[in-house]
Amino acid sequence: MMMASSKNTPPVNNRTRISITIVTGLCCFFYLLGAWQRNGFGKGGGVITLEAVTKQAQCTNTTDIVANLDFEPHHKTIKIPHRANPKPIMFKPCDVKFKDYTPCHEQKRAMRFPRENMVYRERHCPPENEKLRCLIPAPKGYTTPFPWPKSRDYVHYANVPFKTLTVAKAGQNWVKFQGDVFKFPGGGTMFPQGADAYIETLAKVIPIKDGLVRTALDTGCGVASWGAYMLKKNVLTMSFAPRDVHEAQVQFALERGVPAIIGVLGSIRLPYPPRAFDMAQCSRCLIPWTSNEGMYLMEVDRVLRPGGYWVLSGPPINWKTYYKTWKRSKKELKAEQKRIEEIAESLCWEKKYEKGDIAIWRKKTNDRSCRMSSSSSSVKTCKGKDTDDIWNKTMEVCVTPFPKVSSDVEVKKFPERLFSVPPCVTKGLVEGVNVESYQEDNKLWKKRVSNYKRINRLIGSSRYRNVMDMNAGLGGFAAALESSESWVMNVVPTIAKNSLSVVFERGLIGIYHDWCEGFSTYPRTYDLIHANNVFSLYQNRCNVEDILLEMDRILRPEGTVILRDEVDALNDVRKIAKGMRWDTKLMDHEDGPLVPEKILVAVKQYWVAGDGGNVRNSTSTLSGEE
Repeated sequence: MMMASSKNTPPVNNRTRISITIVTGLCCFFYLLGAWQRNGFGKGGGVITLEAVTKQAQCTNTTDIVANLDFEPHHKTIKIPHRANPKPIMFKPCDVKFKDYTPCHEQKRAMRFPRENMVYRERHCPPENEKLRCLIPAPKGYTTPFPWPKSRDYVHYANVPFKTLTVAKAGQNWVKFQGDVFKFPGGGTMFPQGADAYIETLAKVIPIKDGLVRTALDTGCGVASWGAYMLKKNVLTMSFAPRDVHEAQVQFALERGVPAIIGVLGSIRLPYPPRAFDMAQCSRCLIPWTSNEGMYLMEVDRVLRPGGYWVLSGPPINWKTYYKTWKRSKKELKAEQKRIEEIAESLCWEKKYEKGDIAIWRKKTNDRSCRMSSSSSSVKTCKGKDTDDIWNKTMEVCVTPFPKVSSDVEVKKFPERLFSVPPCVTKGLVEGVNVESYQEDNKLWKKRVSNYKRINRLIGSSRYRNVMDMNAGLGGFAAALESSESWVMNVVPTIAKNSLSVVFERGLIGIYHDWCEGFSTYPRTYDLIHANNVFSLYQNRCNVEDILLEMDRILRPEGTVILRDEVDALNDVRKIAKGMRWDTKLMDHEDGPLVPEKILVAVKQYWVAGDGGNVRNSTSTLSGEE
């Protein structure tokens, strides 16, 4: 049967073979041509426009930076089939009383914890059943902050309506109330005549001006005027202060466009890696440096780079002049300063300067230069395989050992250190990162940030002053974005690879954080949030909506979000974002539509809490929303 069937089949001649070949070739050609056009190299690139966000009447007197924001991507908006879950949820506004809600630093919860060692001022996050699942409203009259550098000196009263500090610090030039704005003259408790003169005094001893000092830590920062004016020297300061009776001091700092977080030296280690900062200072921060066997100075030593500087201005320095003002005895203050000197010596700090209200110490540069003195020989050395594993770890009375180094100065001066290979990478101290992969990461993020700027031309301008990278990796996004117009809070999630030491060695600042919890900041403190694979990283660890609600809390009205992730993760995000008053656009990866990773751009609509907690809304639209 089979042989008979074969006989009846007509033979295939050469002409038929040629026709089949031509048709196949044409199909392949047109397929490749279409893909080429879709990839943005042909004429298929679209233009997407983000329409203006209509302001309320009270905002029309400020610079409307958001208006007419044009999107010019190289790729078209794409349609992705929706999965069954999650179902869209419309989130309601929270009551107006929550307008300054800080989930992990709420006063009512804090009072359940002991006051010893400031435990009650540390992070205490709500359990799952107490989390707010509503949208934090902006206060009535909220308006766009002044652009930098004007924001350093002026803040709209409507945005941070707290006058307490204008009274409590009236004689110290912290802040003054004038009309409908706060004015910040640049003063502080220990520098009432202004931070500039104070910094110039420090610069006589510390190489602030030549790029050797780039990152600084201000413990108990007030309204962060020191950090604000250190920016004139190209020094990036991480400032922190607790949420206490000095209401909104950190909120003022961020509203001014200065890096700051809510924090305290208490019982838990600071959320920074060892050897992170080039200098640290305490300007009448009132931290009890001699208590707990010098534990707080040991914690400063842990985060201070070898060769770094520590500045102390305020009690007990210059106690002979101020003992009556401080209402303390000469004997007590003299003993306190002596004890600080002893602890500093045990940490291998050398006193470089003391005059007037200021004393300055310098940490020795390496293990060879630190010869154990009689006071240091009795100090316990911190043990543990991973000295970077510090998230939620209890502070210890021990000294972080010096790294063994081959030279005194390893980290290059800024800005060279921004793209040079950090010592921790050269030495192979960062898991999965070598010189080649570090350099490739730099190239990758330069390309990506260039694409972001094509999508949104205002990126890199003062429109986005306070920027956050929720999964910073090696700091490539922040490095590519580096500008005097903005600064980036580089967050390394506690479940990601530990790379925060790389960020600091590049001359950038950052922090460890778990995105299943609230961030240590006030609402409306960031202009631009970037999240690279955050939702894939936290898949099955915590609710997507909780992360998005936290992003919404810390994002300013009319702020922008840029998300990169797998398309399924972004599809889930878009469904939730629809109920959060966000306008969204899903876009192709910069390498074309065939790449499964996509980019989601979102803009938070402007809306405020009205009288009695009612919401007054001014919507923005993102044209062509899918």
